[in-house]
Amino acid sequence: MRNRVEEKFLEFYENWVIQLEQYLHQLLIAHNTTMSEIELRALISKLTTHHKAYYTAKWAAIGEDVLAFFGPVWLTPLEKACFWLTGWKPSTVFRMVDRLRKSRLVLVEAQVRKLEELRAKTKFEEQKIEREVERYQVAMGDRKMVELARLGCHVGGESVVVVEAAVKGLATGLEKMVKAADCVRLKTLKGILDILAPPQCVEFLAAAAAFQVQLRRWGNQRHNVTHSYGY
Repeated sequence: MRNRVEEKFLEFYENWVIQLEQYLHQLLIAHNTTMSEIELRALISKLTTHHKAYYTAKWAAIGEDVLAFFGPVWLTPLEKACFWLTGWKPSTVFRMVDRLRKSRLVLVEAQVRKLEELRAKTKFEEQKIEREVERYQVAMGDRKMVELARLGCHVGGESVVVVEAAVKGLATGLEKMVKAADCVRLKTLKGILDILAPPQCVEFLAAAAAFQVQLRRWGNQRHNVTHSYGY
């Protein structure tokens, strides 16, 4: 049964994806027509604002229930399978840039160098967060935490208060890691957009939006087929 946070974010996310599809349509039009640099930058700004709105809503929600984002009811199993710490893995966007370069995206040497520097920095930040996750997992499996959980199951009063405080501390740790991962995602996105020229930004944002929209469609199709057979 969904709680209030899950219901609220489910509604937000469905509307957010609908808006993303509309922006994708605009990006494709911009890609296939001649637009001024001012028009292109205005469109890019709309997309970045849209992504920032997602993280604003997400951070407000995880402040109430961070665990909801580790089993999000608003995503399909296929979308969840592509997630890294409640979102897309920052380093994956460089593979998208690489694919665009092989097909039609032409970059100058300075852009390539900056992208490689950003790729290395992003990978370093990812590894730092992953080490923190490992430390967190060790803490969760710590004997003291197990004993606290056991104590909370059988004893009331002060013991329950101690367990609640410990659980709250773990939730705070999770929230901190999720926000750190989100910051890397946002910094990586901004870094790429700062390196690319406006027409290239439009092409990159179109590819990223198309992947996200299509992944959701595939996920919904698989989900509907599974349910139609009663699985």
